[in-house]
Parts: sequence; C-alpha cells; structure tokens
Amino acid sequence: MSEKPLNFIEHIIAEDLKEGFSPKDLRFRFPPEPNGFLHIGHVKAICINFNLGARYQAPVNLRFDDTNPAKEEAQYVEAIKNDIKWLGFEWDKECYASDYFKQLYDWAESLINKGLAFVDSQSSKQIAEQKGTPTEPGSPSPFRDRTVSENLRLFQEMKAGDHPEGAHVLRAKIDMSAPNMLLRDPVMYRIVHKAHHRTGNDWCIYPMYDWTHGESDYIERISHSLCSLEFKPHRDLYDWFLEALAPLVGTRPKQREFARLNLSYTVMSKRKLKNLIDQGHVSGWDDPRMPTISGLRKRGYTPESLRNFVNTAGVAKRDNIIDVSLLEFCVRDHLNKIAPRAMAVLNPVKLTIENYPDGNVEWLKSENNPEDEQAGFREVPFSRHLFIEREDFKEEANRKFFRLTLGKEVRLKNAYIIKGERVVKDQNGGIIEIICSYDPQSKSGSGTEESKRKVKGTLHWVSVEQAHPIEVNLYDRLFEVEEPDKAMEEIPSSFINPNSYSQTSGFVEPSVAKATQGTRIQFQRIGYFILDQKTPEGTLVFNKTVGLRDTWKKA
Repeated sequence: MSEKPLNFIEHIIAEDLKEGFSPKDLRFRFPPEPNGFLHIGHVKAICINFNLGARYQAPVNLRFDDTNPAKEEAQYVEAIKNDIKWLGFEWDKECYASDYFKQLYDWAESLINKGLAFVDSQSSKQIAEQKGTPTEPGSPSPFRDRTVSENLRLFQEMKAGDHPEGAHVLRAKIDMSAPNMLLRDPVMYRIVHKAHHRTGNDWCIYPMYDWTHGESDYIERISHSLCSLEFKPHRDLYDWFLEALAPLVGTRPKQREFARLNLSYTVMSKRKLKNLIDQGHVSGWDDPRMPTISGLRKRGYTPESLRNFVNTAGVAKRDNIIDVSLLEFCVRDHLNKIAPRAMAVLNPVKLTIENYPDGNVEWLKSENNPEDEQAGFREVPFSRHLFIEREDFKEEANRKFFRLTLGKEVRLKNAYIIKGERVVKDQNGGIIEIICSYDPQSKSGSGTEESKRKVKGTLHWVSVEQAHPIEVNLYDRLFEVEEPDKAMEEIPSSFINPNSYSQTSGFVEPSVAKATQGTRIQFQRIGYFILDQKTPEGTLVFNKTVGLRDTWKKA
C-alpha cells in the first residue's frame, strides 16, 4: 500500500529539513483564544499540528492566547483542554501568553528605546481614520515623534494604571504608506482595567495579538507557526516584530498559512456562535446543534470520525466550503462499525397478533452488529402484543408501499411474517390498534422452507410487556441556508431551521435498559443515538446523532 502523499505544509517542512534544519528543533503549537468553546474548524488546526508532531516525533505545545480579559474565562480554558484530550491528543507543554507578559513588556520598552514604538494619545476612531485605504497612504499620528523619554514615561504610567481606558495606546512605528495596511503603525498595547483570569489585577495594559503571537512562538522555540489563511497578511508584521527585536538567539519561527475549514450550513465564528446563545436560538455552547466539539460530543459524534473527516477534507492553500454531508458520512461510517444494534419505536402504535398464544414470550436471537464479528448476539422478547412505528402502517396503500397494510404480508425483523387483518379505532377515527395474524412456520433462521419465504417489507418492533420507556431529543441542522456565515453579527431568524430540534418519546427493547451514559446505539431503521442521561424515574434520554442516510434536501 503506497504512502499518502505529503500535503503542502509537510513539503515545506521536508524542504527545511533537506536544507539542514535539524529534526530535533521541530516544535509545533496549537494556540486557541479562551473566549469560547472550540468548534469543528478548530479540529482541523488541532489535527494539523498534532499530526505533524506525531509524524516527526516533535513536541506540540498548547498555548492559550489569553490577552483579552474582557472576553476570556477560566471555564473556556478547561473546556478547550477537555476537547483536545477527547480528540485523542496530548500536548507537551501547557503555556499561556500571560506567562510572557513581563517579557513582552520589556521587549516593548526596548522597541521604544530603538525609536520603533511610540505612545499615541488619539482615540481608536481617529487612529482608524488616519490608516488610509489600500490605494491611499495613511497619515502619521501627531504623537508619532514623541521623544523616547516621554514615550517611556507614558508607557510606564499606562502599566501602573494611571490612565483610563482609551486614553493611550502603544503603537509600532513602521510605515504609514506600506501597501500592507497592517504595517501602518499597528497598535501593540491598549489599556484594559479588568481582572485577568490568571494574572488578576497585576496588569492594566494588555498586548495585542500581532505583538504577542510571534514573540510567544519565539519564546517557546516553535519552528513552524501554522495559522489559518486569514492570517496571511499578518505574516509581514509577524516577521517585522521578530526582526525589530534582533539580535535574537536560536530558532526564529516561520509562519505559514493553510485554508480554514468552512462547512456548509454551519457558522464557524465563535463570536457568532456566542450570539446564537445570547439570542436564545440554542441552549449553550454544548447544544447538540452547535458545531462545537462539546456539542458534537453530546450529540454522539466520535473523535475518530472527526479526525477522519479532517483527514478526508485535506489541507489546502485556498479557502473552499466542505459539504456538511461529508462530516455526517464520516460519523455514520464509524458508528456503523462500532455501534450495537437495538430496536426502538419512537411513534408507537399497538399491534396484536390474534393467533399468537396469549401470555407466551419467545426470546429471539438478534445480531448485535453485523459489521463486528466479535459483537455477538442478544435475546429479544417476542409476544402477542407489540409496538411498531405508526408510519409503518397504512390502512390502504398503493403498490409502492412495502410496509404493513391490510391483507398484505411483511416480516417482523428477526421474527415472523405477519399479515394485516383489521384495525381498532377510537371515537375520532384514529387507529389505536392493528390486528394481525402470523405464520408460525416463518420464524427467521428456523431452517424451514417457510422461514426462507421472501416478503418485500421488514419492520422493527418492541414487545409491549417488556418495553422500556425512552425520551428522544431529535436534532437536525440548525440553519436552512448553505452559507449562514455570510451574515453579519446578527444571524437572521429566517436562517434558522424551525425543525432543528424536537422531542418525542417511545420504547426500546429491554437490553437497552442496561446501557450507561454515553453509550452509542443504532436504532434499527431509524438512525444512530447516544444515551444522554437517565431520569430519576429510570427513563432513558437519547440524543439523535445522525440518520442512517443523508436525507437532507436543499431548499
């Protein structure tokens, strides 16, 4: 079997090694901001970095970019760590940008001393207005030529908390006419009078991402700083800051970019995901309709399926949109291999076999998973009174309806062939019971010619007396539009799928009653489900993971 070809990032690393870069100096990192839960897009970045670590036997750091105390919380740190571990990865060092605040501050002072940074006392609006346009140069700040001593004094006062938020910022002094607008004297520090989740009230100024990121990479001796494509324009600034600090000893990190993971019918912005929570469209970060790792885990997705999805989607240089059906296929494909089978009825109607002995119970042999030879068999009770799905019966039906109807035969899965005889209705004409007859010689696997008789329909069922009650949360895609991420901050209500969540109740065969929380099961002919919890009364509560096939129809 041929080895999988290298992706373009692996080619870059291979060329560096060919040109003499030592494999011992390879080091990667995953740098999340602790301002929300990780989502499916982050899975790609996680897999790229940790897979490279595994391929080259190089360490991978987990570094939290915790430079904005206004939006960051300790709960997000813990959620991120749990998600990465659940995906099956272990990091070498757990790092925080806040660990480097003192070093970053000292380096900022060194840039002031070199004449490469200054304190600007304009408002953010004024600074933005002076940036210019992609075709027009910007204009310099009136404070750009402050003396080194004045800049140092003001910067130290900012650090000491002597000035209110918005009074000053520290800016790099680069080039207000640079074609890359990010080089037009970018802000390095701003005043924020808020407690940090790790450093408390030690700091009143906080570094900006562009100033923090490359320097943190350098401190940690990261060899290849891999970012999503939207950071490509930031590479010039990344390199400028490192050059401005020269001479630097040791490995200087190299930033390279890959296309982010864009998924159809999915929002991939933590800011917009938080807005969905705030607007009440979902119950929280771990709502099973959310594309967060926590939400997908609660819905029953497996770490193996998410890793396989990312590997299948590949590592590209250009942005594109991956159809969400590929993700659902990967989940379905893995669950098909590992999930035990069981019968459940979610919209029950009673079925009585009038010629079956009353009070008799047979325990029929059923295969746990035809995809797994080691899964074995279970016994399922069969009796005179059963539940079947209401939609599996029609009093009158055309020739294309291959389920149960009056005068027509179908097979009950792993059991007998039955024929619809008549129905019992309530005073409003609703069917409350289906009366059937069965062929005693037609039991599946009995070895008789009659048991091998073919009928077109096969139905799942549950014995009434031994049935265990369940509640089911049914989930579908949250959005009805293919590219909801194109919306601005507020996601229009018209984008939301009104049928993305519903609840129902039903019954399962008794073997399922032994299931523990987190157990994944295929309810035959319905889909894949995960046991979310057991109520105090003993009712099992399941979340639907995915159907047995892609039934989504585009609007």
